[in-house]
Amino acid sequence: MVPYIGDVLFKEPQGRRSSLVQFGTSLSFCCLLVYAWSVGEAGAVVPWVLFFIVGTALSGIAESLPKTRRRAAGLLRLTAIFVLTCFLAGLFLAPEYIVG
Repeated sequence: MVPYIGDVLFKEPQGRRSSLVQFGTSLSFCCLLVYAWSVGEAGAVVPWVLFFIVGTALSGIAESLPKTRRRAAGLLRLTAIFVLTCFLAGLFLAPEYIVG
């Protein structure tokens, strides 16, 4: 199982199409944050949406790197997984912080 995970994490970046989807997702989360902030409900949205903004942006950066930068892309993917896993851990360990 371990070699397979290494192959998936450190594979060549997927390219522009995949990175645009992930950057678009990050932008939509940013728009959600700005909307909640403008309405005055940012206190309920900010804690959890920041995890998604950072996680998807890191993943988008990893996919937009040149094909020769496999290690850097793998490190960015691993960091994105870590950020999103921290969100899940926070959801189970301190749900009042995430849910509100």
